[in-house]
Amino acid sequence: MASINQALLDLKRLDQLAAGGTVLHRLDPRAKVLATLVFIVSVVSFGRYELSALIPFLFFPACLIALGELPAGYLVAKVALVCPLAVAVGMFNPFFDRSVMAHLGPLDITGGWISFASIVLRTALTVGAALTLTALTGFPAICNALERLGMPRAFAMQLLFLYRYLFVLTEEGVRAARARELRSFGKTGDGLNSYASLLGHLLLRTWQRAERMHMAMLARGFSGVLPGRDCSRFGAPELAFLLLWSALCVMLRLNNAPRLLGALVTGQLP
Repeated sequence: MASINQALLDLKRLDQLAAGGTVLHRLDPRAKVLATLVFIVSVVSFGRYELSALIPFLFFPACLIALGELPAGYLVAKVALVCPLAVAVGMFNPFFDRSVMAHLGPLDITGGWISFASIVLRTALTVGAALTLTALTGFPAICNALERLGMPRAFAMQLLFLYRYLFVLTEEGVRAARARELRSFGKTGDGLNSYASLLGHLLLRTWQRAERMHMAMLARGFSGVLPGRDCSRFGAPELAFLLLWSALCVMLRLNNAPRLLGALVTGQLP
């Protein structure tokens, strides 16, 4: 039950961070969404053996975290939770790709290890950028920005309802887990049958609560558009923010900055 409570607090903390008052928080969400999209496309478009060229992209989330006064440790911990999935995806690369790509003293570094490290680094960069965007903007504002950028309203509303339904599911899970603990004595109720029944009841309870919420929304005149949505204006600060980060991402994508810096230091520029 403690882990469920912690998951709920983590979801709510992103919304609390999005209520900040920094310059980045006040920017139009569309500018931040587009800049993050350019960043993600630039990162994922690299080849599987590119590693050093990805390192300068750390500047984007690091700068936003600093300027947005976000808790870096909290966001790094959230990114670390996703990294095991990237490790599982690329863990077999060193066994299948044994071609030697570099030498580190007496050690031969194969292409499999380089591609494995590239997958993990790209995952950390993209997930970190998405979490930073959510902490600076808030998920409802992101959905609103996507709709204003041309996403069909039905898709935007589905994303928003999916996000809000997570809170309903988590709250019902906390109640169900607490009820199971209060009705358990010793190890009674800790078996797989108990958890299977718990999940079934959780699905039914969340379904019924979602139907009640939908009927309440219809009774209040819901017509497919949530009231009170942000209608911020895309002005000069947003344009400057978007152009600056887009130009930087494109420049880093087209040029390997660490390689150019190394060639400049060693005096071996082409």
